[in-house]
Amino acid sequence: MAKKVSRRLQALLEKVEDRDYIPSEALALLKETATAKFAEAAEAHIRLGIDPKYTDQQLRTTVALPKGTGQIVRVAVIARGEKVTEASNSGADIAGSEELIEQIQKGFMDFDKLIATPDVMPQVAKLGKLLGPRGLMPSPKGGTVTFDVASAIAEFKAGKLEYRADRTGIVHVMFGKASFSPEDLLINLKALQESIDRNRPSGAKGRYWRSLYISSTMGPSIAIDVSALRELKLTEVA
Repeated sequence: MAKKVSRRLQALLEKVEDRDYIPSEALALLKETATAKFAEAAEAHIRLGIDPKYTDQQLRTTVALPKGTGQIVRVAVIARGEKVTEASNSGADIAGSEELIEQIQKGFMDFDKLIATPDVMPQVAKLGKLLGPRGLMPSPKGGTVTFDVASAIAEFKAGKLEYRADRTGIVHVMFGKASFSPEDLLINLKALQESIDRNRPSGAKGRYWRSLYISSTMGPSIAIDVSALRELKLTEVA
């Protein structure tokens, strides 16, 4: 059964032309079409020329968004001894050891990012079935398995995001809020593009970028001219 398109969305779809927009034009249109009654996120959906079923074509890494995410990030840390105290003193919302692992096993999930020190990972591994489907399992590639808990907490609260290509080779990632200025959204989107290029999998052959669409949470998709974004030089630095 075909999904019915609301009148609101139909009106917004009529504002989007069937073409690739230059980045600044696309971001202005994203803001214009973010008309929901809540603070919408700005999302990027990137189709890459990779096949993640092969290990040398997988993409999983992090990006530090210079203008932040616009979200309050609740960080939990699992560690031992002095590292628990260090985490608490460094701004972790929750910090603990075996007792925190037990809480999570019982269903406690009141956090957005989970950081663990390497020495507790054998115990944290037991949480894989609970944390994995929610994208919360700590991993070295994601920057969430580290002894430098203070830096990790600061980075994730400031706007560092983990992203990965799904099994079809598409990256879905938030790069700010629709309420951000077009300039700040562009700075964040450029940082994301540079991160994806910098972390190109060794097995990726041929054309790497296939398509890039942006949208607000409830808005229509807007195609961006990838070449224009990649060639763009920003004079402002974070």
